[in-house]
Amino acid sequence: MVVKLPEGRRTLTTSWLNGGYSEEMEAVFNHMIPHRSHGAGDLEGGSVPEYLRIVAGRLGLEPNKASGMLTTARMENAVVVSDSFRGLEVTAIITGGVEINGGRAGDPSSYYQEDERFEPVGGTINIILLIGADLPAYSMARSLMTATEAKSAALQQLMAPSRYSSGIATGTGTDMITVVADTTSKLKLTDSGKHSKLGELIGKCVLEAVTKAVGIQSDIKPITQRDMLVRLDRFGIDEARYWKVASTLEGENKKPGFIDQLRKTSRNPALVAATVSVLHIIDEISWGLIPENAGRKAAFAIMRELPKVLDMDLEVPADELLNEYDSILDNWIVVTSWIVKNNIS
Repeated sequence: MVVKLPEGRRTLTTSWLNGGYSEEMEAVFNHMIPHRSHGAGDLEGGSVPEYLRIVAGRLGLEPNKASGMLTTARMENAVVVSDSFRGLEVTAIITGGVEINGGRAGDPSSYYQEDERFEPVGGTINIILLIGADLPAYSMARSLMTATEAKSAALQQLMAPSRYSSGIATGTGTDMITVVADTTSKLKLTDSGKHSKLGELIGKCVLEAVTKAVGIQSDIKPITQRDMLVRLDRFGIDEARYWKVASTLEGENKKPGFIDQLRKTSRNPALVAATVSVLHIIDEISWGLIPENAGRKAAFAIMRELPKVLDMDLEVPADELLNEYDSILDNWIVVTSWIVKNNIS
């Protein structure tokens, strides 16, 4: 995907090819690597900059006056969102995959870069931000900050999971961005932070485009997040873990029937609401916002009342199921496994 730039455009980009600030770029592009790479040596040309130069040449661009970004997201899944105010127009062009290498800032790293080592591109959120105003370099840098905050806000609203911790993703390990400003514009703006109208437009465009792009590419949407198993995925909890626990509880042990009922129950909106309440308690404990004893007490109260929340004629045998020495999450799996097992039709 190529954006050709008229004269008078400034760019600020995180690209390996002519990255940083420039007033010489004639085009910026977003390129899908045709296969998942395991390192720079796998790329044609043997390095990321050289590979991007090759791609630029094949696109008919002057490699010294072009800047490009890499991803494994498909270009047909790109989302374009524009907004304007009193002649000021902002456009965000975004591809977004987060299901493979979504991460939270501060997560454990994957590698220590030496000798120009390149971390393979997996899921990636690439942003091209076109601003119809003349911005100085420092304001373009501020635009990058505002766009990054909007990207993280979109992932937070989707509760997109990190693949390197139990946290919510703030991006991926390979995200890139290109900001383009127009020096020929009569609009000369210096503030692109959240208090300014320009910052508002950047935030709104990026938030909407990231939300849509991640939905298309990674199938992470508000509707797909309405599932207990999906919400538990960031903690490494899956159907196998549930069956392992359920098979130790009283009752008939028939795995196909249990899994089928688990999937049905997991999508119950009331159960999803209870699940996210307990998971948020776990998050708040990990962030140091509430004491563990208080959080455990509140979470256990929710577990005891689950049948009522789900309109089920059951009563949780709390004395038998709840264990003060196990984690909140372990107790949650036991209680919900018991509910599923006792509700198989």
